[in-house]
Amino acid sequence: MNMNRTRLVLSALTPGKRRFLQWVVVCSMTTIVCCAQTPAKGNVSVYSDLSGANCKISNTNKETGATIQRCKGTAGWDLLVQYDDQRMSIAVVRPDGSEHPLNFWDVISPGFSTLGPRAEWRMPPAGNEAVREPLAVIVRVNASERQKAGDNKNVSYLAVARLQGSSVCVTAKISPGSNSNEQARQAADKASGAACLAQ
Repeated sequence: MNMNRTRLVLSALTPGKRRFLQWVVVCSMTTIVCCAQTPAKGNVSVYSDLSGANCKISNTNKETGATIQRCKGTAGWDLLVQYDDQRMSIAVVRPDGSEHPLNFWDVISPGFSTLGPRAEWRMPPAGNEAVREPLAVIVRVNASERQKAGDNKNVSYLAVARLQGSSVCVTAKISPGSNSNEQARQAADKASGAACLAQ
C-alpha cells in the first residue's frame, strides 16, 4: 500500500476510528521494541555441603565440646560451621582470609539449633569466571523455639546473608512457607543494598 492510498483510507475513517487505529499501531510498535530487547539473565545458585567430606575440623574446645569446621564454598569463599552449646551458626571466609561471623544464634534464633545440609550461594550469570564472586549465601537454620503454651516447636528459617557491599551480614530471615525458597532467593539477589538485621 503506497502513502497516497494510506492517506485516502485514513481520511475515510471517522475521527474515533482513526484514533483507535493510531493506538493499535503505537501499541504494536511498543511490543516490537520490548520483544527486541534481550532480557537480563538472572542470578544462579551454586550449592556446597556443610558437613561430610567437604568440611574439616579446624578447632575443638575439649572443655565445652564446641567445634568449628571449615567447609569449602565457591570461588575461593569458604564457610566456618560453628557449634557451641547445642546451637549452630556460620562465619563467612573471604578469599583474602578475613572471617565474618553471621551470629545466627543472635540474629535468627537463640534456641537450640542445627543447620541444613548445604549452603546456597547466589551468583551472577556466567561470564568472566576470574572475577565472578558470590553475591549472597542462604543457609537453613532449624531452631527449637518456645511457644506461648510453654512447649517447644521446631521452626525452620532461611537465613540470607549479603557478601558484597559495605559489610558481610544477615539481611533477611525467611519464615517457613510454601514459597520460602523463592523468597530467600529474591532477598539474596537484593541483599547487597539491604540493611543488616539487628543482633
